[in-house]
Amino acid sequence: MKNFTKYIFLSLVIVFLSCKEEAEKPKVIYEDASKDRSEVKTVAEKILVADLPVQMEGTSVLLYPIGEFSVSDGSSKTKYSSSERASFTVSNASENEITGYLSNFKFQQIGSDSLKVLTDKPVLIERVTYLKSIADKTKKQFLVYVLEDMDSNKDGKHDENDIKNLYISNIDGTNFKKLSVDLQEFIDWNVIEAQNRLYFRTIEDINKNGAFDKADKVHYQFVDLLDKELKVVEYNPI
Repeated sequence: MKNFTKYIFLSLVIVFLSCKEEAEKPKVIYEDASKDRSEVKTVAEKILVADLPVQMEGTSVLLYPIGEFSVSDGSSKTKYSSSERASFTVSNASENEITGYLSNFKFQQIGSDSLKVLTDKPVLIERVTYLKSIADKTKKQFLVYVLEDMDSNKDGKHDENDIKNLYISNIDGTNFKKLSVDLQEFIDWNVIEAQNRLYFRTIEDINKNGAFDKADKVHYQFVDLLDKELKVVEYNPI
């Protein structure tokens, strides 16, 4: 009986510690932007790797996904930011979509040798989708991006634990534009072809507790993809 009680106690301790470790960290830390963060140290050397080019159906542009190959300090062990496998692959391409943990994209017009970069700002791109149905209907070719563009939780790392955002660009990477609002967490999006609109939702941390939950406000927005300015319009379906 004594051993059984000891076993139960140890089990409860393990469960408690496990739950504590897995507790969700705030996605946003509100602090003075001028605060000195020089104490944050880089623990790995980052080396950029580009995948082989991808061509979306019906387009004349090649997309080069670029990700980070990490070499840990003081060790010969290698780690790939997009995968645990020992591979130089940094993305996965499927029909009309590219996924991964990517640092950037480069674009090349077929017939040209020049490459153009998507952005000069630090971002972590998780998903890029080609709006083929809109292209087939309107001849306008867009890419939609889900990415992180800031260290919102102030942990010294730019990763998938930061706030997600929604961006859009032309198929060649030009007119790269943020659609979601700073410090609002992107939820999801879809396209209504009959209206040529891209609808999306975000959530605002109105109580400033650093988390996104039922106490916060959901924003509903759309973009008319035929609008030259791609103006974001907020609407209220509730």
